[in-house]
Amino acid sequence: MAGSHRPLHSLSNTCFAYSKHPISCSSLLLRFVLLHSTPTFRRLLRVRSSAPAFVFFSVLFVWLVYIAFVRQDASLLMNLLFNGQIILLIFGLCRMLFSDPGLVSHNPSPSDAIPQSLVLEIDTHHQDIGLGDRLRCCPICKTYVKGFDHHCPAFGNCIGHKNYVLFMVLLFGFIWTEATYITCLSQYSAESELLDGDGARLEVNFSRKVARSTMLFSILQLVWQVAFFSWHVYCICFNIRTDEWIHWKRYPEFQIVVQSEQGQRSSEMKFRNPYDKGILQNVKEFMVSKQ
Repeated sequence: MAGSHRPLHSLSNTCFAYSKHPISCSSLLLRFVLLHSTPTFRRLLRVRSSAPAFVFFSVLFVWLVYIAFVRQDASLLMNLLFNGQIILLIFGLCRMLFSDPGLVSHNPSPSDAIPQSLVLEIDTHHQDIGLGDRLRCCPICKTYVKGFDHHCPAFGNCIGHKNYVLFMVLLFGFIWTEATYITCLSQYSAESELLDGDGARLEVNFSRKVARSTMLFSILQLVWQVAFFSWHVYCICFNIRTDEWIHWKRYPEFQIVVQSEQGQRSSEMKFRNPYDKGILQNVKEFMVSKQ
Protein backbone atom coordinates (compact mmCIF):
# COMPACT_ATOMS: atom_id res chain seq x y z
CA MET A 1 0.00 0.00 0.00
CA ALA A 2 2.81 2.37 0.79
CA GLY A 3 4.31 1.81 -2.62
CA SER A 4 1.02 2.68 -4.34
CA HIS A 5 0.99 6.14 -2.72
CA ARG A 6 4.60 6.94 -3.56
CA PRO A 7 3.97 8.76 -6.90
CA LEU A 8 1.33 11.02 -5.35
CA HIS A 9 3.50 11.66 -2.30
CA SER A 10 6.46 12.52 -4.52
CA LEU A 11 4.33 14.84 -6.64
CA SER A 12 3.01 16.60 -3.56
CA ASN A 13 6.51 17.15 -2.18
CA THR A 14 7.72 18.47 -5.53
CA CYS A 15 4.78 20.84 -5.88
CA PHE A 16 5.27 22.27 -2.40
CA ALA A 17 8.98 22.63 -3.10
CA TYR A 18 8.07 24.82 -6.08
CA SER A 19 5.31 26.68 -4.27
CA LYS A 20 7.18 29.94 -4.72
CA HIS A 21 6.86 29.49 -8.47
CA PRO A 22 3.12 29.10 -9.13
CA ILE A 23 3.35 28.70 -12.90
CA SER A 24 5.94 25.91 -12.62
CA CYS A 25 3.92 24.17 -9.93
CA SER A 26 0.68 24.33 -11.91
CA SER A 27 2.44 23.11 -15.04
CA LEU A 28 3.87 20.16 -13.12
CA LEU A 29 0.46 19.25 -11.75
CA LEU A 30 -1.18 19.62 -15.14
CA ARG A 31 1.44 17.42 -16.83
CA PHE A 32 1.08 14.72 -14.20
CA VAL A 33 -2.71 14.52 -14.49
CA LEU A 34 -2.64 14.77 -18.29
CA LEU A 35 -0.30 11.81 -18.62
CA HIS A 36 -2.52 9.66 -16.42
CA SER A 37 -5.94 10.94 -17.51
CA THR A 38 -5.78 11.57 -21.27
CA PRO A 39 -5.88 7.85 -22.26
CA THR A 40 -8.87 7.37 -19.95
CA PHE A 41 -10.74 10.29 -21.50
CA ARG A 42 -9.97 8.97 -24.97
CA ARG A 43 -11.61 5.67 -24.11
CA LEU A 44 -14.59 7.32 -22.44
CA LEU A 45 -15.17 9.71 -25.35
CA ARG A 46 -14.41 7.01 -27.94
CA VAL A 47 -12.06 9.24 -29.92
CA ARG A 48 -8.85 8.20 -31.64
CA SER A 49 -6.88 11.43 -31.22
CA SER A 50 -5.71 13.01 -27.98
CA ALA A 51 -6.75 16.61 -28.81
CA PRO A 52 -10.50 16.25 -28.01
CA ALA A 53 -9.63 14.35 -24.82
CA PHE A 54 -7.24 17.15 -23.82
CA VAL A 55 -9.88 19.83 -24.46
CA PHE A 56 -12.44 17.87 -22.45
CA PHE A 57 -10.01 17.33 -19.60
CA SER A 58 -8.82 20.97 -19.53
CA VAL A 59 -12.43 22.07 -19.01
CA LEU A 60 -12.80 19.65 -16.10
CA PHE A 61 -9.40 20.69 -14.69
CA VAL A 62 -10.39 24.38 -14.65
CA TRP A 63 -13.72 23.44 -13.08
CA LEU A 64 -11.95 21.42 -10.39
CA VAL A 65 -9.58 24.29 -9.56
CA TYR A 66 -12.53 26.67 -9.38
CA ILE A 67 -14.54 24.43 -7.05
CA ALA A 68 -11.57 23.59 -4.82
CA PHE A 69 -9.99 27.03 -4.45
CA VAL A 70 -11.86 29.94 -6.05
CA ARG A 71 -15.51 29.19 -5.33
CA GLN A 72 -15.49 30.29 -1.71
CA ASP A 73 -14.45 33.84 -2.62
CA ALA A 74 -16.92 34.23 -5.51
CA SER A 75 -20.45 35.57 -5.19
CA LEU A 76 -23.50 33.32 -5.42
CA LEU A 77 -24.41 34.77 -8.80
CA MET A 78 -20.91 34.17 -10.15
CA ASN A 79 -20.95 30.59 -8.85
CA LEU A 80 -24.26 29.87 -10.55
CA LEU A 81 -23.08 31.52 -13.78
CA PHE A 82 -19.74 29.74 -14.01
CA ASN A 83 -21.04 26.29 -13.06
CA GLY A 84 -23.85 26.65 -15.58
CA GLN A 85 -21.38 27.65 -18.29
CA ILE A 86 -19.17 24.62 -17.60
CA ILE A 87 -22.12 22.22 -17.75
CA LEU A 88 -23.33 23.70 -21.05
CA LEU A 89 -19.77 23.60 -22.39
CA ILE A 90 -19.41 19.90 -21.61
CA PHE A 91 -22.79 19.20 -23.20
CA GLY A 92 -21.79 21.15 -26.32
CA LEU A 93 -18.47 19.29 -26.56
CA CYS A 94 -20.24 15.93 -26.44
CA ARG A 95 -22.65 17.02 -29.16
CA MET A 96 -19.86 18.35 -31.35
CA LEU A 97 -17.84 15.13 -31.09
CA PHE A 98 -20.65 13.08 -32.61
CA SER A 99 -22.38 15.69 -34.78
CA ASP A 100 -22.88 15.30 -38.52
CA PRO A 101 -21.13 18.14 -40.38
CA GLY A 102 -22.98 17.31 -43.59
CA LEU A 103 -21.21 14.17 -44.76
CA VAL A 104 -21.96 12.94 -48.25
CA SER A 105 -19.99 9.70 -48.18
CA HIS A 106 -17.60 7.86 -45.87
CA ASN A 107 -14.36 6.61 -47.45
CA PRO A 108 -15.76 6.63 -51.01
CA SER A 109 -14.49 3.92 -53.30
CA PRO A 110 -13.30 4.76 -56.84
CA SER A 111 -16.65 3.61 -58.22
CA ASP A 112 -18.96 5.68 -56.02
CA ALA A 113 -16.76 8.64 -55.07
CA ILE A 114 -17.72 12.09 -56.35
CA PRO A 115 -14.93 13.20 -58.65
CA GLN A 116 -13.38 16.55 -57.80
CA SER A 117 -13.94 17.69 -61.39
CA LEU A 118 -17.66 16.94 -61.04
CA VAL A 119 -17.81 18.88 -57.80
CA LEU A 120 -16.14 21.84 -59.46
CA GLU A 121 -18.53 21.61 -62.40
CA ILE A 122 -21.51 21.59 -60.05
CA ASP A 123 -20.18 24.63 -58.19
CA THR A 124 -19.41 26.48 -61.44
CA HIS A 125 -22.81 25.98 -63.10
CA HIS A 126 -24.93 26.41 -59.97
CA GLN A 127 -23.43 29.42 -58.29
CA ASP A 128 -26.82 30.75 -57.19
CA ILE A 129 -27.84 27.52 -55.44
CA GLY A 130 -27.64 27.39 -51.64
CA LEU A 131 -24.76 26.36 -49.44
CA GLY A 132 -25.75 22.69 -49.54
CA ASP A 133 -24.21 22.23 -53.00
CA ARG A 134 -20.72 23.40 -52.04
CA LEU A 135 -19.18 19.94 -51.67
CA ARG A 136 -15.58 19.87 -50.49
CA CYS A 137 -13.33 16.98 -49.55
CA CYS A 138 -11.82 16.94 -46.05
CA PRO A 139 -8.12 16.00 -46.41
CA ILE A 140 -8.11 14.43 -42.93
CA CYS A 141 -11.28 12.33 -43.02
CA LYS A 142 -11.19 11.74 -46.80
CA THR A 143 -14.93 12.43 -46.95
CA TYR A 144 -17.06 14.94 -48.86
CA VAL A 145 -18.77 17.51 -46.67
CA LYS A 146 -21.41 20.08 -47.62
CA GLY A 147 -20.24 23.59 -46.80
CA PHE A 148 -16.90 22.27 -45.51
CA ASP A 149 -14.99 24.90 -43.51
CA HIS A 150 -12.13 23.00 -41.86
CA HIS A 151 -11.31 19.90 -39.87
CA CYS A 152 -11.11 20.87 -36.20
CA PRO A 153 -8.59 18.65 -34.38
CA ALA A 154 -9.61 20.10 -30.99
CA PHE A 155 -13.20 18.89 -31.47
CA GLY A 156 -12.24 15.79 -33.47
CA ASN A 157 -14.72 16.52 -36.24
CA CYS A 158 -15.20 18.35 -39.52
CA ILE A 159 -16.97 21.69 -39.46
CA GLY A 160 -19.55 21.91 -42.21
CA HIS A 161 -23.07 22.91 -43.17
CA LYS A 162 -24.91 21.02 -40.43
CA ASN A 163 -22.74 21.78 -37.40
CA TYR A 164 -21.31 25.22 -38.21
CA VAL A 165 -23.85 26.98 -35.97
CA LEU A 166 -23.07 24.56 -33.13
CA PHE A 167 -19.36 25.22 -33.66
CA MET A 168 -19.83 28.99 -33.37
CA VAL A 169 -22.03 28.65 -30.27
CA LEU A 170 -19.47 26.34 -28.67
CA LEU A 171 -16.59 28.67 -29.52
CA PHE A 172 -18.47 31.62 -28.03
CA GLY A 173 -19.16 29.46 -24.96
CA PHE A 174 -15.43 28.91 -24.49
CA ILE A 175 -14.80 32.66 -24.72
CA TRP A 176 -17.56 33.48 -22.25
CA THR A 177 -16.42 30.79 -19.81
CA GLU A 178 -12.77 31.86 -19.96
CA ALA A 179 -13.74 35.51 -19.42
CA THR A 180 -15.91 34.55 -16.43
CA TYR A 181 -13.12 32.45 -14.97
CA ILE A 182 -10.61 35.30 -15.30
CA THR A 183 -13.10 37.61 -13.57
CA CYS A 184 -13.46 35.12 -10.71
CA LEU A 185 -9.68 34.80 -10.45
CA SER A 186 -9.33 38.58 -10.31
CA GLN A 187 -11.77 38.70 -7.42
CA TYR A 188 -9.93 35.84 -5.77
CA SER A 189 -6.59 37.66 -6.14
CA ALA A 190 -8.09 40.78 -4.59
CA GLU A 191 -9.24 38.77 -1.58
CA SER A 192 -5.75 37.26 -1.32
CA GLU A 193 -4.17 40.72 -1.25
CA LEU A 194 -6.41 41.65 1.67
CA LEU A 195 -5.35 38.52 3.51
CA ASP A 196 -1.74 39.27 2.71
CA GLY A 197 -2.16 42.67 4.31
CA ASP A 198 -3.40 40.93 7.45
CA GLY A 199 -0.16 38.97 7.65
CA ALA A 200 -1.21 35.68 6.07
CA ARG A 201 1.63 33.55 4.69
CA LEU A 202 0.55 33.17 1.08
CA GLU A 203 3.91 31.80 0.01
CA VAL A 204 3.07 28.44 1.59
CA ASN A 205 -0.54 28.34 0.42
CA PHE A 206 -0.31 25.86 -2.43
CA SER A 207 -3.98 26.08 -3.33
CA ARG A 208 -3.79 29.83 -3.92
CA LYS A 209 -0.67 29.46 -6.04
CA VAL A 210 -2.32 26.89 -8.30
CA ALA A 211 -5.47 28.98 -8.68
CA ARG A 212 -3.52 32.12 -9.60
CA SER A 213 -1.27 30.30 -12.03
CA THR A 214 -4.25 29.19 -14.14
CA MET A 215 -5.00 32.82 -14.95
CA LEU A 216 -2.13 32.98 -17.47
CA PHE A 217 -3.40 29.84 -19.18
CA SER A 218 -6.92 31.29 -19.35
CA ILE A 219 -5.70 34.60 -20.78
CA LEU A 220 -3.70 32.86 -23.51
CA GLN A 221 -6.69 30.70 -24.34
CA LEU A 222 -8.94 33.75 -24.49
CA VAL A 223 -6.61 35.59 -26.90
CA TRP A 224 -6.57 32.91 -29.61
CA GLN A 225 -10.25 32.06 -29.11
CA VAL A 226 -11.29 35.68 -29.70
CA ALA A 227 -9.09 35.87 -32.82
CA PHE A 228 -10.47 32.57 -34.14
CA PHE A 229 -14.06 33.60 -33.41
CA SER A 230 -13.54 36.95 -35.15
CA TRP A 231 -12.23 35.21 -38.26
CA HIS A 232 -15.31 33.00 -38.47
CA VAL A 233 -17.61 35.98 -37.98
CA TYR A 234 -15.88 37.54 -40.99
CA CYS A 235 -16.39 34.32 -42.99
CA ILE A 236 -20.08 34.23 -42.10
CA CYS A 237 -20.62 37.88 -43.03
CA PHE A 238 -19.08 37.35 -46.48
CA ASN A 239 -20.33 33.77 -47.01
CA ILE A 240 -17.00 32.08 -47.50
CA ARG A 241 -15.38 29.11 -45.81
CA THR A 242 -11.85 28.79 -44.48
CA ASP A 243 -11.00 26.02 -46.95
CA GLU A 244 -12.32 28.12 -49.84
CA TRP A 245 -10.41 31.20 -48.73
CA ILE A 246 -7.11 29.30 -48.44
CA HIS A 247 -7.50 27.07 -51.50
CA TRP A 248 -9.60 29.32 -53.75
CA LYS A 249 -7.37 28.53 -56.73
CA ARG A 250 -8.68 24.95 -56.62
CA TYR A 251 -12.26 26.05 -57.22
CA PRO A 252 -13.06 27.70 -60.57
CA GLU A 253 -16.09 29.60 -59.27
CA PHE A 254 -13.75 31.76 -57.18
CA GLN A 255 -11.55 32.61 -60.15
CA ILE A 256 -11.99 35.42 -62.61
CA VAL A 257 -9.62 35.96 -65.50
CA VAL A 258 -8.74 39.58 -66.14
CA GLN A 259 -7.25 40.35 -69.52
CA SER A 260 -4.25 42.61 -69.63
CA GLU A 261 -4.13 45.87 -71.55
CA GLN A 262 -4.86 45.87 -75.25
CA GLY A 263 -2.00 44.53 -77.32
CA GLN A 264 -0.79 42.13 -74.64
CA ARG A 265 -1.64 38.43 -74.59
CA SER A 266 -1.09 37.84 -70.88
CA SER A 267 -3.97 37.57 -68.43
CA GLU A 268 -4.29 37.63 -64.65
CA MET A 269 -6.39 35.42 -62.41
CA LYS A 270 -8.09 37.20 -59.52
CA PHE A 271 -10.34 36.19 -56.64
CA ARG A 272 -14.10 36.71 -56.56
CA ASN A 273 -16.75 35.33 -54.23
CA PRO A 274 -19.91 34.29 -56.12
CA TYR A 275 -21.66 33.26 -52.90
CA ASP A 276 -21.55 36.72 -51.29
CA LYS A 277 -25.13 38.02 -51.26
CA GLY A 278 -24.65 40.85 -48.79
CA ILE A 279 -24.01 40.69 -45.06
CA LEU A 280 -27.65 40.46 -43.97
CA GLN A 281 -28.53 37.71 -46.44
CA ASN A 282 -25.30 35.85 -45.66
CA VAL A 283 -26.01 35.89 -41.92
CA LYS A 284 -29.58 34.80 -42.54
CA GLU A 285 -28.38 31.90 -44.67
CA PHE A 286 -25.99 30.88 -41.91
CA MET A 287 -28.66 31.03 -39.20
CA VAL A 288 -31.05 28.73 -41.10
CA SER A 289 -28.38 26.04 -41.54
CA LYS A 290 -29.59 22.59 -40.52
CA GLN A 291 -28.43 21.46 -37.11
